[in-house]
Amino acid sequence: MPLTILVVDDDLGTRLSIGDYLELSGYIALMAENGQAALSMVDEHKPHLVITDVMMPQMDGFDLVRQIRRQPEFRLLPVIFLSARTNTEERIRGYQLGGDVYLPKPFELSELGAVVRNLLERSQLIESEWRQRSHPTDVNTRISPYANEAEIDARALAVAIALELTAREKGVLTLLSDGLSNAQIGDRLHLSPRTVEKYVSSLLRKTDTNNRAELVRFAVSHHLVE
Repeated sequence: MPLTILVVDDDLGTRLSIGDYLELSGYIALMAENGQAALSMVDEHKPHLVITDVMMPQMDGFDLVRQIRRQPEFRLLPVIFLSARTNTEERIRGYQLGGDVYLPKPFELSELGAVVRNLLERSQLIESEWRQRSHPTDVNTRISPYANEAEIDARALAVAIALELTAREKGVLTLLSDGLSNAQIGDRLHLSPRTVEKYVSSLLRKTDTNNRAELVRFAVSHHLVE
């Protein structure tokens, strides 16, 4: 299921350009024009990441993040600040309030995309590890009581990897398993072949496989693809 990102900015053009870019990258983009509207959307939709401008009417980005951080379930929610105010004091304030990254305006969408992917991959990994530590028996709920230790370890590994993969990585893995080339995958997902190769490299690393053939065999045998 695609991850959800909330974009908060009082400038309509900025909201639309970021939202379109994120949706083309495989995310669900929600948009709000100020912090007050965004706060209710955070409670309702529980996004996986927030991108917010700092200077906005009604409630600015700093106040928005301050309110978000007061709720225990959003203490680790990744936050990216965007602002034309880039002096050191402003950036320090943003980090002290709980922002993860402070990007100056104007910015490149490609850089924002890279920051988003990095923060989401890290937060998904943290969530996966937390689930395993908090509910260690969950990964074995569908395993036969007669399964041997190796089978249990393999199933647990598959579940852990599935939780760690981003929505885009899952899409690339599915098309890769269908035998598509980088160029063909890029055409389907609106990505460059070079970007697809980066996703493939990430998949090889996460599954501890050495090449595409091993990756596909691993994905099929561990039920990571249909």
